[in-house]
Amino acid sequence: MPATQLSRRGFLAATGGLSIGAVLGLSGCGDSSTSGSSSSGGDTLSLLLPGDVPKGWDPILAEVNKKLKNDLGFTIAPQFIAWSNYQQQALLKFTAGENFDTALQARWLNMVQLVGSKSVVAVDELIGKYPNLSKNLDSQLIEQNKWSGKLYGIPQVNSAARLHHFTIRQDLADKLGLGTITTFDQLEKYWYDVKQKEKLTPIGINSNMPDLLIAFAPVGWLNRHDWENPHVSVQFFSGGSFPFYLSQDGKTTGSSNPIPFWEAPGVIDALRTVRKYYQDGIINKDALNVDSNAIKTQFESGRIATRWAMTDGLSSQSLAPLRKAVPAAQLANVVPLRGGKNAKPNQTFQADNFVVLNAKGRSNERAMQLEDWVSIKENHDLLSYGVEGKDWKPVGTDRIEQLSGYSFPGYALCWRQQLEKKIKDITPTENEWFDWAQDYNNFTVDPYSSFVPDVTPVKREDSQITAAMTQYGNPLWIGAVDVDKGLDQLKKAVDKAGLSKLQAEMAKQADAYLKGQ
Repeated sequence: MPATQLSRRGFLAATGGLSIGAVLGLSGCGDSSTSGSSSSGGDTLSLLLPGDVPKGWDPILAEVNKKLKNDLGFTIAPQFIAWSNYQQQALLKFTAGENFDTALQARWLNMVQLVGSKSVVAVDELIGKYPNLSKNLDSQLIEQNKWSGKLYGIPQVNSAARLHHFTIRQDLADKLGLGTITTFDQLEKYWYDVKQKEKLTPIGINSNMPDLLIAFAPVGWLNRHDWENPHVSVQFFSGGSFPFYLSQDGKTTGSSNPIPFWEAPGVIDALRTVRKYYQDGIINKDALNVDSNAIKTQFESGRIATRWAMTDGLSSQSLAPLRKAVPAAQLANVVPLRGGKNAKPNQTFQADNFVVLNAKGRSNERAMQLEDWVSIKENHDLLSYGVEGKDWKPVGTDRIEQLSGYSFPGYALCWRQQLEKKIKDITPTENEWFDWAQDYNNFTVDPYSSFVPDVTPVKREDSQITAAMTQYGNPLWIGAVDVDKGLDQLKKAVDKAGLSKLQAEMAKQADAYLKGQ
C-alpha cells in the first residue's frame, strides 16, 4: 500500500478536526482541483477523491473501466481534489446540489453536517443486498459506525482498530545504547540523547497535530499518563473544538459526567512536559506552521528522529527514501503502552474514513454496485495497486512489491480489511503491531463507542470555542506558551464563548446515549 494511501486517523494526526491526508503526509497537496477523467455521462459514476491524480493513472483507469463496463455496464470518472482544498470543495459540491455519486467523508471532514442536512444516504439497509461487500465488512465494524442507529457510509478500514504511536530511528537508538524501546521513559531518554549527541530534531510535529498531543482518546500522543492508562473517552462536538473527558463508569452510573480536559488526570502534567520539550528543542519550533509533507520530507532526509505513526502498516514506506539519505538507517514502531500488546486500550472501532453516497447522485444503486465490485480481490487489487506485473508483484501470500510509482487513495474508495496487502519491506515491529491491530479482542470497547454528539443545539457556541481553541489551545498543546498563563487565557476565552452550555449539552446527549444502551 503506497504512502499516499494513508488515511490514518487517519489522519490521525488529522483527526480531532484535521485532515488525515495532511497529517499523514499524503502526497498531492496542491492548490487546485484536478480531474483524472473526462466529464461523466449517463452510464458513468462521478466520484470525489482526495489528492493529485495518481502517477500512471490513465492506463489503469482504462483497465478498470473496461472491466467495469463488461461486468456492470458502467464506468467511473473520479475527480481528484487537492488535499488542501478537499474539505471545503467537497462540502461546496454537496451544498450546491451537484449530482456526483460518491465521496470520501469522515467526522474529521464534513460528515456530521452532511448527515444533519440529509445530503448523504443511509446504507445500512442496502449492504445486505451486496454479498461481496457484506462479507468484507465485519458486523462489529458496521454496528460501531452507526449514528443514531443508521449507517451513513461504507467504512473504509484496513485493520480492526487504529492506535497512533511513534516511528523512530532504530539505528540511532542502537547507536545510543538504548536498544529496543518499549516505555515512554525510554522514549524520552532517546529524544534527549538524540538532541545532545546527534544534533537532529528529536520529534517532528506538524500543524495538524496539536489536538492529538495531550487530550485524545485513548491516548494523547505525548501524554505519559495515558500510555500508562489507555482507557479514556474524549469527545468533541466538532473537529478542532473543545475536548471533554467522559466517565469510564458511565454505563454503571448512568452519568457521563463530561469534564473539561484540564480536570482530567495527567493532563496538566503532560502540558508541563510538552512545554519543557518545546523549550529544550525536543519539538520543532515551527510546529504550528509546518505542514505534514514538510515533516515527512525532513524525516526521510534524516533530519528528524521521531515521527507520528498509525497502526495501518504504512509507516515503513519511509524506510526506502530514508536510506537514500542515511544508508544504514533502520526504523522501529514504538507503542509505549503499559502492558504492551496485553494492554487492551479503549477503542471505539469507528472508521476514520467513509465512502458516502450523495443523496443527489445519479444512481445510488450503481454506487453500491461499485462498492461491491471493488470488494472482489481481483478488482480491488487492480484499482488499489495497478496492473500486476507492471505496477506491482506479489511477495508471498500477503505482501506486494510496488514496481511503479502508482499510488491510489484506497482509503477513499476500496479499503477492505481482508483484502489489503502489506508492503514488502514492512519492518518487523510494524508488522507485529499491525497484526495486533487486526484483532478486535485486543481492545476494550469504549463505553461511548458509537456516540456521536450532535452539534446543532450549540452550533454557535461550538464555532466560537473552536476559534478560541485555535488561538489559545494550539500554542498550549505544543508547548509554545507558559502553561499557567496559556491555560488561563484559554479558560477565559472558552468561558466567554459558552463552555458551560457546551458542557451541559454534552452531558445531556452522552447521558441519553448511555440510557439507550
